[in-house]
Amino acid sequence: MRAFREAVEAQDMDAVEALLAEDVVFTSPVVFKPYPGKAITAAILHGVARVFEDFRYVREIGDPDGSDSALMFAARVGDRELTGCDFIHVNEEGLIDELTVMVRPLSGAQALQAAMGAQFERIAKEAEARLG
Repeated sequence: MRAFREAVEAQDMDAVEALLAEDVVFTSPVVFKPYPGKAITAAILHGVARVFEDFRYVREIGDPDGSDSALMFAARVGDRELTGCDFIHVNEEGLIDELTVMVRPLSGAQALQAAMGAQFERIAKEAEARLG
């Protein structure tokens, strides 16, 4: 999804959040249980933006006008390089209703898990604030 890619690359997290459907489901690369809802998904994405360094998309796969796309990326968490993919599905209104992220290698995923875990209290508070 071009709008998502452009917002992420511009580090415009408000624009990213505006692209999320209220019932979006975020599936993390390091947590088994999916996170349902715009508030928690937005808070997680804000957290990821704080954790990833040298983030860049390297490839876009899919029909630009279709409902499914994949955005391959490279980034660093601390001293760990990782590659990953954002799998995006949009609903009939053009909003993201599914966002699944996968990363590799295992050492990169572990670094991401540790960095995000250290932020999760802040993420939970940000999600609660979004709910009102």
